[in-house]
Amino acid sequence: MKILVCGKGGCGKSTIVALLAKEIAIRKSKVLVIDSDESNIGLHSRLGVQKPEDFMNYFGGKKLLFEKTKELNYKWRLDDLPRDYLTEKGNIQLLSMGKIYQFGEGCACPINALSSKFLEILDLGDEEFLIADTDAGIEHFGRGVEKGVDILFVVIDPSRESILLAEKVSELGRQVDKPVFYILNRIADQEIKEFLLNSVDREKVISIIPENKEIFISGLAGNEFNIDVKGIREIADMLESKKKASVKVE
Repeated sequence: MKILVCGKGGCGKSTIVALLAKEIAIRKSKVLVIDSDESNIGLHSRLGVQKPEDFMNYFGGKKLLFEKTKELNYKWRLDDLPRDYLTEKGNIQLLSMGKIYQFGEGCACPINALSSKFLEILDLGDEEFLIADTDAGIEHFGRGVEKGVDILFVVIDPSRESILLAEKVSELGRQVDKPVFYILNRIADQEIKEFLLNSVDREKVISIIPENKEIFISGLAGNEFNIDVKGIREIADMLESKKKASVKVE
C-alpha cells in the first residue's frame, strides 16, 4: 500500500510519517519512506538513520531528471532499488528524492516529476508499505505525484489554514479518485478537538494526535523517535484493515 501524507507547512507531516513508519515496521512489515520534500532536512534523524544521497543523482542530477524520468517505463520492486541511495534501520528504508542546495538553482519541478513517476512504477509486495512525505501545500498535486498512491492523509493542526487546505485536498482527491483522510495533530484540549471536528468532515478523521512535549523535545534535539504516541496505532490498524480487504478482493 502506498500512502501520501500532505498538509500545510509546519503541521507535523514529517513527524506523523516517522511515527507511522516505526509503528508499521514494529508489525513486521517493510516500510519504504519517501522524502519528496525538497526543503525538509530532518526526516532522517526522526527515523534514526543517516541522510541518504539524493535519488535524483542516480539519474544524473536535477538537470537531467525531466528526460530521464520519461525513460522509466518499467516496474520496480523494493529489491530493485539502488542500495547506494538508501539508508535503513530494521524494516524501514529511507529514499530522498532530492533537495535544493544552491541559490538560483531553479525550482523543484524535476524532483516532483521524479516522485510522480517513481510512485507510479513502484510495485509493492503484500507485506510492504510506502509512506511519502510531501512538500507543504498542494503543488505536488499539480505535478501528479498523487497519481501513483493508494490513499491520502492530510495532517491538520489547529489553524484556519489547515482547515482550508484539508477542504482543497479533498476536492483534489476526488479529481484523482483517491480516498482522503484527516489526522488532527497537536490537539491540546477538548475545546480545540471539538472545534476542529466541527470545522471539517469528521467522517474523514481517522486519528487525533494530542499535543506531546516529548515529541517536541525529541524533534528539537534531532533525536530518533522512540515514542508511543496515542493515535498512531489506530492509523496503522486502519491501513492493515484496508490492505487485508484489498487482498481479499484481488
